[in-house]
Amino acid sequence: MYKVRIILDTKEDVIRTITVNNAITLEELHSLIATSFGFNGQEMASFYRTDNEWNQGEEIPLFNMSEFGDELSMSTCILNETLPNIEDKLIYVYDFFSMWTFYVEVIDLSDEEIEEPILIMSVGDIPDEAPEKEFVAEKNEDAFSDDEFDSFEDYDFDNY
Repeated sequence: MYKVRIILDTKEDVIRTITVNNAITLEELHSLIATSFGFNGQEMASFYRTDNEWNQGEEIPLFNMSEFGDELSMSTCILNETLPNIEDKLIYVYDFFSMWTFYVEVIDLSDEEIEEPILIMSVGDIPDEAPEKEFVAEKNEDAFSDDEFDSFEDYDFDNY
């Protein structure tokens, strides 16, 4: 049995804790998370591997989009293989138009088998709209300055 805490990335506390069978797929976990937060689970979604600092890593999409069908997808990833330890984490993004973002963490695990997933804790209500995301790139000191492109004014591009 896995005890998984899911936290919505928003100003207000919106948290769900669920217990699930060790051998469910990430596709099943996706459905459980979506329904526990009141979504129908019909939108595109992805999990992302992450480190302990919540830095986003490799994507695990809902569907395999590879031409050859050999890439990761939620249906091919088993929970206890993807998150084998307590404190293992994933980022979950639901509905790419709204970008609902969740932090998923294993908070307890045991060998006990359970028949059905159980919502054991629910804190807060999901807001009417997803919080806006601000994507800010790190400043690159090697980037071109505006002055470097002034010299292109000398070229006659009409001849090409």
